[in-house]
Parts: sequence; structure tokens; C-alpha cells
Amino acid sequence: MSDISSWPFAAVLVANRGEIALRILRTVRSLGLKGMVVFHAADRDSPAVRAADEAIEIHGTTPVAAYLDGAQIIAASVAAGAGALHPGYGFLSENADFARAVAAAGMVFVGPTPEQIDLMGDKVRARAFVAAGGFPVAPSAIEDDDPASFVARAARVGFPLLIKPAAGGGGKGMRIVRESGALEGEIVRARSEGLRYFGDGRLYVERYVEAPRHIEVQVLGDAHGNLVHLFERECSVQRRFQKIVEESPSPALDAETRARICETAAGIARAAGYRNAGTVEFIFGDGVFYFLEMNTRLQVEHPVTEMITGIDLVREQLRVAAGEALGFAQAAVVTQGHAIEFRIYAEDPARGYAPTTGPVLALRLPPAVRVDSGIAQGGAVTAAFDPMLAKLIVHGADRAAAMARADAALADFVLLGCDTNIGFLRRLLAHPMFVAGQVHTGFLDANPAIAQAPALPTEQVARLLAVAALVTRPVRDAADAVPALHAAIGPWRN
Repeated sequence: MSDISSWPFAAVLVANRGEIALRILRTVRSLGLKGMVVFHAADRDSPAVRAADEAIEIHGTTPVAAYLDGAQIIAASVAAGAGALHPGYGFLSENADFARAVAAAGMVFVGPTPEQIDLMGDKVRARAFVAAGGFPVAPSAIEDDDPASFVARAARVGFPLLIKPAAGGGGKGMRIVRESGALEGEIVRARSEGLRYFGDGRLYVERYVEAPRHIEVQVLGDAHGNLVHLFERECSVQRRFQKIVEESPSPALDAETRARICETAAGIARAAGYRNAGTVEFIFGDGVFYFLEMNTRLQVEHPVTEMITGIDLVREQLRVAAGEALGFAQAAVVTQGHAIEFRIYAEDPARGYAPTTGPVLALRLPPAVRVDSGIAQGGAVTAAFDPMLAKLIVHGADRAAAMARADAALADFVLLGCDTNIGFLRRLLAHPMFVAGQVHTGFLDANPAIAQAPALPTEQVARLLAVAALVTRPVRDAADAVPALHAAIGPWRN
């Protein structure tokens, strides 16, 4: 156990919301530190706010705007006496200027240095840095090199191409181009999306690997020059470039390839002098892998790594932020069994994964598995935030055992009041290709039937409607009511 009495902070403010805010608070408080959180009024009754030692309300024209108001969050943190700020993921977590402002206000930013965020946050600079270090990157063309010849240079890379915003992330603004006639139009659209999402219209293109797998490696470094990898996660099951299922170990990698890809990730991070937790991502296919990007923050899917290594990543983030050295070397990082994470979304897969909303009428979490959730019964699912509601993380002795546990847990997961993707996840689990571990980033597009819920038999629909009608208050009251004429008779019996 760390001696927190020597740390430069005794209180940590979480500048986030939902399941990640609650998850960070658990570790903060388990260490004996004071846990604080900021919240918008929309989250006033959330589990994270209830769990915090102190909760500070912030304001904005929209709920999201409040969580993106760095100046307001820093002012609230300083006023509350926070010594450190953990950004979680999303929102301001990869904003270098925010990290600088946190430090300028006298607090510790729980994450990498602003310079490392800047380097890896700019996808063009990151690719150039990685390539200069001799690490593998896909054939590409960068607009900044010569904007006038960008279209011609992009075409020479060869089709299919993947257009990406230089400041991008989360799949936003990415477009696949399969033939030259569509290239210029897609560049215009990608630039527009880059400006809309990131305020930066710069682009680059790279050769698109057909049916690729998405492999990422968790890394952890300290300020003393120590850095380790915590093995890989596979994130190939995606919709619209957004992850749905993550697992480790990847069923695609043999021992030799696993060692190469993990050490490549560690080498990239070491070259950057990386500090704190981060993730190096790769595209993998036909035994070859290319650098994709580096995320300079805690990932949504970090519980997968925690389950197979037994290492609390948030605890290590806080230790590193406090100036401690890593307490273990690479040889001490070992894995056990297989872990899979399923993202529970408020969405309708059959309608193109459209987000859904509604009250949380009933919530029953499955027993004996890890569920990171930011919602509670009696709350509401709104359109104000990302539709992810919870993460179900299972662990088994091997992949088959983990999948069996996952199916049982999903069957026990009850959330009434809005449509979710739970049924979809069970159909995915049962698909022969998933069972065999033969997935890729286009797997769901190639198998659209998984998104379609099977039609219920007519007789079952009739029974369900009858039950629903009978538990509806007006119908129940009408059924129980005694006609006035009969009521006038009183308690008379024949």
C-alpha cells in the first residue's frame, strides 16, 4: 500500500461523470484520499454524485458544455481545495491546454504531460514521430506536406483509402474511399466534419486494410524513466468506428506476434518519454500490424486489463501522478485467464444503432460479475450525453468460460424503461464467427442480421400485451371497479 501521507495531494477531483467518475472515486476513496466530483444539474441524483465526499455543481448552456468548461471546472476545484484533478476519458481528458491550466492553478493533472498530449493528439505529428522511430506505419499521404497535390498523392497511396482528421478521435470524420471518382468529394466532407468536431480541418489518408483487426496495448510509465506494457486488448467489434466489445488476450495473436506488438507499443511510449497510463493502438491483418494512434488517457475498456493482470490502473495513475516510481518491472506483469467487456448502450441496433431515451423504471445488475455503471433506478436516460450506460466485464479461465459467463450475466441484466443493446450482445455472443474469434472491424456491417431482433410469435405478443394492459393503472382500476347500481346494494348477499 502506498504511503499517501507523502503525496502532494490529499483530495482528488474527478472532472467527469457517469460510470467513469464513479469508478475513479472508488479507487480514490479506497486509498484514503478525499474524492470530489463536479456535476451538471442533469446529474444531480447520479450514483457518482452520491458517492463523492464533495460534489460541486457546474453550469453550461447544455450539460455537455458544462463538462467542457475547463476554466469553470478549475475554479471550482481550487475553491474546493482539490490537490489533483483526474479527467477520466472524453471531455477534457486529452486537452493539453486544460492540463497546463490545471498545473498553473497549482493542482496535479492525473495524466501525461501536456507536451505528450500535444504530440500524440495530433495524428499527423504522432505518425511522423512513430515513423521516425522506425516503428511500422501504414502507407499514407499527409495534406500538410503539400495541400495542392494532396488529392493526387492520396490516389497514389492506392485504394481503398481511409481519410482521417489530423486532430481526430473516436471515429469521427473518418471515411473509407474505394475508387478515385469519390476521393475529392469525400475529402471535402471529411474536412467539414473535422472542423465541426475538432475545430481543425487538416487531413491525412492511409491505405485501408480490408477486414482489419483493431489491437491496442496498455502502457504505463512514470516520471523516473520506467515504462511497462500490460499486454493487449482486441477491440475489433465496432459500429461506426465505435467499440462495442473488447477482450484480452486477443484470439488473433500467437505468442510471437503478441510479444512483438506489445514491445512495439512499449517502444513507442518509451521514445516519447511517456508518463502515466496510455494506450497504443494498431491495425492488424495477415500477420502485419501498423501504428494507428495513441490515446493519452484512461480508456473506456481499461477494466479488461485490470481483470487479467490484477492491477488497478487508476491506483497506478494516482501513484505516478504523486511522483512515485512504478512498483513493478515488466517481468512481474503476468496475465491470468480471459476477460471480455460489453458496452451496454441505450440504442436500437435494428434502427441503425439509433440512441434511445426513457426513464430507468427498473435496474437489476447481474451477480458475481463486474458492472461499471453510472445510472440508478429512478433516474432517466436522456439525449444529453453519449448513450453508453454501463460496462459488463467478465473473466473466465479461458475464452469459452468467459463467453458462457457473459451470456448468463447478460440474461440476468434487467434495465426497463428504454431500449438497450443487451439482446443484440447475446446474439453477437452466439454468432459462429464471434465464437471462433474470427471478427474484424467490419464484422457487424458484414453480418447485419445480428442487429435485427427475431420476431416474437403472434401468440406471445398477445400475451405480453395482455399482461402490460393488466398492470396499467387505468385498466386495473376499471377492472376492479364495482358498477354504481351494484354498489348501492351494499353488503347484501343472496
